[in-house]
Order: sequence, then C-alpha cells, then structure tokens
Amino acid sequence: MVYLLKFGAAWVLPPGIFFLALWFVAWRLYKKQEKRLAGMLAALVFVFYLLCTNLVSERVMGALESAYPPPENPQGDCVIMLGGGAFPDTPDVSGAGTLCSAPANRLLTAVRLQRKLDVPIILSGGQVYSDSGPEAVIAKRILMDLGVPEDKIIVEGKSVNTTQNAKFSTELMQERGLTKPILVTSAFHMRRSVLNFAKNGVEVVAYPADYRVNPRHDFHYNKLKPSIGALDDNVTVMQEVLRALVTRYLE
Repeated sequence: MVYLLKFGAAWVLPPGIFFLALWFVAWRLYKKQEKRLAGMLAALVFVFYLLCTNLVSERVMGALESAYPPPENPQGDCVIMLGGGAFPDTPDVSGAGTLCSAPANRLLTAVRLQRKLDVPIILSGGQVYSDSGPEAVIAKRILMDLGVPEDKIIVEGKSVNTTQNAKFSTELMQERGLTKPILVTSAFHMRRSVLNFAKNGVEVVAYPADYRVNPRHDFHYNKLKPSIGALDDNVTVMQEVLRALVTRYLE
C-alpha cells in the first residue's frame, strides 16, 4: 500500500500532473480530428515522461558510472579531488561555508585514500560564481577538522571547470615532482575528467566516488513514476557526453 501511495502521489504533483494534462490536451486534439498534431504531442510527452523515470535514468547513468571501476589496491604519490560546488555562508562545525553534496561525498573517499596511503591531497576548485564558495579552501578546513595534517594538503583554488581542474592541478604536480595521481571525482564525471588530464599529459589512477545509482537494477513499478531526480540524472548524462565531445574535439 505504501508503494502504491508513492506511485499515485507522483501523478498529482509535478512533473506527473503536467504529463496527465498534456496527454489530455493530445486526446482533445485527437477528438477534434487533429490526429497528426495529437500524435506528435503525445509522442513528445511520452519521450519526456521516459526521461523522468528511474527505469531509464538508472540504466543510462549506470552505464556512464561503470566506465572506471575503482581499483582494489590503488597506488599513487598523491590524491587529487575535484570540486563540485560549495556554499560560502552556510553554517558549519568549524566556521562558515560547506561543500555541496557531490564534493562532500568525494571528500569522504579522498580523505580515506589519503590516510591509507599517507600521500598529499590536492584540492582542486575555485569560486565559480559570486555567491558560491571557494571550494578548495572550504574542503581544506574540513580535512583539517578530520585530522589531515596541513602540510599534506595542497590547495588549487583558481579553477572554475574541469578543464582548468586538470591544467592547474598538473602544474602543481610538476612543481612538487608528483607523477602518479589518484583522481577522485563523481563516478558520472570520471570519464571526462580522465580525458582532461590525458590532454595535459597526465595518466591518472581513476577512483570514482559519489555514485548516483546502484549497479544492480531490479524492476519495481515505482520506477515508472515520473521524478525530477530521474530527469536530473538523465540531463547530467547528456551534459557529460556533450562536454566530453567538446573536450575531445574542440578544446
């Protein structure tokens, strides 16, 4: 009963209510003999609906996230963690400023690798917008709260995108004689990140984190309910594919 209520609620709240409304418009057009227009509208809404289902998003996102399985015994002389957003003024345990959910998840993986290998950790990420936080600076404060020595933390606070993450991190590595980085970023972001570092002449050990979907996909009818989260995952995959093409062929 609980699952049935969740399924039903998805159709009386956005985006589900909009799909029902648009399908009703398509039906009205069909009744008015506007069959071609009705068919086009119904098909377009159906495709949009599929993009809003976990049935589609978990398979598409899962395919992207599985590109680089994490190695069982990673070895390297530094860890590079890429930023992914921060808030400058939100309250935190040791001051103001917090990481968004994706880089916070990356940080959990990065700090454990740093402790396991006792290597420096490069935090890559600057302040992207006027109301966003200086990612690497905030991450450094959190790492020190977790007991990572300050001399093991290297801040790269200039980059505002993945291309610059790779470029400026590579420069810091060269200054310090580091040659074998373990790269930590979200699993969906790893393929493009590896490509950016390769274009800078650096071969990384990919260690994905912040997974969005489970590798095993069991069917349940609630995966057919429309969801903004599923749409966000599908759009994220499209963005990653597009940006990877731009990185490979235009940059």
